[in-house]
Amino acid sequence: MQEPESADLHAKLEALLFAVSEPVPFEALAEVLGVPLEVIHSTLKELALEYERPERGFLLDQVAGGVRLVTKPQYAGLVEQLLRPLRTTGLTVAALETLAIVAYKQPVTRAEIEAVRGVKADSALATLLERRLVAEAGRKDAPGRPILYVTTQEFLTAFGLNSLADLPPLAEPSTKN
Repeated sequence: MQEPESADLHAKLEALLFAVSEPVPFEALAEVLGVPLEVIHSTLKELALEYERPERGFLLDQVAGGVRLVTKPQYAGLVEQLLRPLRTTGLTVAALETLAIVAYKQPVTRAEIEAVRGVKADSALATLLERRLVAEAGRKDAPGRPILYVTTQEFLTAFGLNSLADLPPLAEPSTKN
C-alpha cells in the first residue's frame, strides 16, 4: 500500500505528464514538484510498474532526456483510428530526404544538402524549420558564411530518439556491376 505522500506524488507526476505530450525533463519535474531528482526517478519507476498492469492503457517512455506518457503498443491501432481524420499531412519525400541528410551530416549547409540531393532544398528546409525539426546553428567559417543546420529536440521527440546516437547506421551504397 502506498503512503499518502507517495500517492500524492504519483498523482501529481501523472497529471503533469498527462497534460504535456512532449517529454518532460526529469529536472523540470523535480523543480516543479519541489522534490529531489532521486525521488522523481524512484517515483517514476513505481509508476512504470503500475502502468505495466494489463488494465492500464499507457506506459512511461524515456526519450530525449525526459519522460512522457505514451499509449501501450497494443492500443496504438485504436488511437490511430481516432486520430487519422484529425492528422494533418505528413512530410513530403523531399522534406524527409532533407531531414535525413541534416540528421546524419549535421551541422550542414544548404549547399551541402543540395549537393547530396542533387536538387534545391529551399522549400524542404523552410518546411523543416517551420515544424521545428531543424534549426539554424550559426554560420560556417567559409566564403559567404553559409548558415549551418542541425536537428532539434522536437526531431528527437518526433522520431522517438533519446539522442542522435540512436539513429540507425547508414547503409553502405551498393554498386551494380
